[in-house]
Amino acid sequence: MKSQFEIPFVGLKIGYHDFELDIDDTFFESLPFSIIEKGNLKVWLDLEKKESMLVADFEVCGTVKGTCSRCNEQMDIEVEGEMTVYYKFGNENEEDENLIVIPFDSYEINVQQAIYELIVVSIPSRPIHEEGECEKEMVQLIKKYSTPEPKKDKDDEVDPRWAALKNLN
Repeated sequence: MKSQFEIPFVGLKIGYHDFELDIDDTFFESLPFSIIEKGNLKVWLDLEKKESMLVADFEVCGTVKGTCSRCNEQMDIEVEGEMTVYYKFGNENEEDENLIVIPFDSYEINVQQAIYELIVVSIPSRPIHEEGECEKEMVQLIKKYSTPEPKKDKDDEVDPRWAALKNLN
């Protein structure tokens, strides 16, 4: 069965071509070792076909299921991002992560991995609920066990000679 992420470019004319892809839980289930299990996203792909290369502009928008970094409860994490990937015809290996070399005899590109990487890097590094949406018991525990600001001792006071140097700027 042909996947919606395998895009044949042989029959496309030179120029721009638009694709719209829906991402759901089956997308993440099909990827081994995916850090995301559930999501509902939409991907817009603007593919420009040139004589010797393809330029793929990806834009993703939607939500994935994740864990709040504050209260450790499940939440919907908003995801938005964009990325450009260049597909060049050739046989040599490239070090650039945004440049993919495809053999001359290829007739399609698979964009699944590029979309997955875009989704992963678009997730906030510390997703948290909006203010007041975290589990109340957990917030109370965090407040209870958080360490208060240490009080300044005499030893922490700055020598007045050094304080005068701060004012030189």
